Amino acid sequence: MIELNLILIFMILAALVAVEIKDLLSSVVAVGAVGLGLSLAFLLLKAPDLAITQLVVEILCLIILIRATIKKDLPFSTSGRWLFNTISTLIFMAIFLFFAYFAIKDLPKMGEPLIKVSKFYLERGKDLTGATNLVSSVILDFRAYDTLGEATVLFTAVIGVLAVLRKVGKIH
Repeated sequence: MIELNLILIFMILAALVAVEIKDLLSSVVAVGAVGLGLSLAFLLLKAPDLAITQLVVEILCLIILIRATIKKDLPFSTSGRWLFNTISTLIFMAIFLFFAYFAIKDLPKMGEPLIKVSKFYLERGKDLTGATNLVSSVILDFRAYDTLGEATVLFTAVIGVLAVLRKVGKIH
């Protein structure tokens, strides 16, 4: 699995950048890159539920950390670097869309699962659970504890964001 090795190398390099860089905001972005790499690793290891949870928690943590590190005015708007930032953002988006095109093209056709468990859910889900909605039967019957754990993680992350972003004042 060369892809997983490349993602792990990317994560290690991003972690080293996060530790060694002097600028605090750049360090936060590098930590976010590590979390994104972890989410991609979960996808490669056939754990899309973990990947989605990791991505949501990573985005919420990045919001908290960026809010804690930057001032109200954006530094690139006052330093004259808006052209560089805009061009680099557009290049990143083009590269992302290029790879996303090939990733989406390689997805299996609807109803043709790659994993044996998915095939089992599709073939026997209605008989075993009695639910007409297979997604609900998988989430609530076959994987109920896993779903409860994911919901708990997401709830905790949202509460953490609300606690950091709340306005301090009198409660009426």
